[in-house]
Amino acid sequence: MVHKKVKRIISVVLITMMAAVVFTGCVGSKNAEDSGGTLNVFNWTEYLPKSVIKEFENKYHIKVNYTTYSSNEEMLAKVQASSGQYDVAVASDYMVDIMKKQKLLEEVDKSNISNLKNIGADYKNQFFDPGNKYSIPYLCGNVVVVVNTKKFPEGITSYGDLWDSKFKGSMVVLDDERAIIGMALKKLGYSLNETDTNKLNQAKEELKKLKPNIKLFDSDSPKTSLINGEASVGFCWTAEAYLAEKDNKDLKTFFPKEGLYANEDNLVIPKDAKNKKNAELFMNFILDPKVSVEISKAYPYTNPNDAARKMLGSEYTDNKTIYPDKDVVDKSEHVKDLGDTTKLYDSIWTEFKQ
Repeated sequence: MVHKKVKRIISVVLITMMAAVVFTGCVGSKNAEDSGGTLNVFNWTEYLPKSVIKEFENKYHIKVNYTTYSSNEEMLAKVQASSGQYDVAVASDYMVDIMKKQKLLEEVDKSNISNLKNIGADYKNQFFDPGNKYSIPYLCGNVVVVVNTKKFPEGITSYGDLWDSKFKGSMVVLDDERAIIGMALKKLGYSLNETDTNKLNQAKEELKKLKPNIKLFDSDSPKTSLINGEASVGFCWTAEAYLAEKDNKDLKTFFPKEGLYANEDNLVIPKDAKNKKNAELFMNFILDPKVSVEISKAYPYTNPNDAARKMLGSEYTDNKTIYPDKDVVDKSEHVKDLGDTTKLYDSIWTEFKQ
């Protein structure tokens, strides 16, 4: 009887030890795919496929709360007003610089971003964030002009052409102060980053002359009004231009001779993000080549991901709207932080939109 009791005790002990080992093994082997929790993402409208969000949620068991904005300035204002609300945001080059200076960004732990190796050298270490301490490249593009050549067969060659009265009430343009004021500055032969007050006032007067030609402002989906014929001329991002051309063969993209507004969008982690590890997990997921290909097929901007670009077909990589020729690229200009002069841009924009 004692012998049986001893055997039972030994059995219980062994079972308990085995359970402990199994439990410990489960805890010890917990990996990124068992992360759980939530992630709050703040992004441009029409800039990330819902399928990609769903794949991330299914793979890592993380619930994504996804909200959108229409301009860098809108994003900045909301991040400033809501500390800790967002875990990942997408910020353009100059906006990364602004947010960094305002101490609105967390440093990215690049040891958690193994897929950063897929990003081409030309897109890393940029002027706005040397060493990529605060930002991870996402997608790039240019602002171009799209014309319905059935209605206007000659198209355009310069920004100045957009002021022609024949375009009255026919243009859709970005709801973006740096892009629109920049267009007026380029028309005058000035830089997108002009800080001279007299030159900016000249641009303000030019915008007054342009306004009758503008039918609507739309940063979310300007291609829609171009495709359906509501607008005949568009001032929009390259992916919108490309998709519009695919859907309506009368539409054609033009590069004004003065040079394009060039842009690089980046993934950033706003200050006091509540789910920083999940944010870095998401960043790494986005840089996975297969995921990046999926994003590019939905939103065909210039992709800085070398590994993904090799997987994309020639329809994408050889398209001159998405990848303009070198002479076009060389004349392009990135928007930069203008410090206190930004207030003057804001004032010009507010007056223009009234």
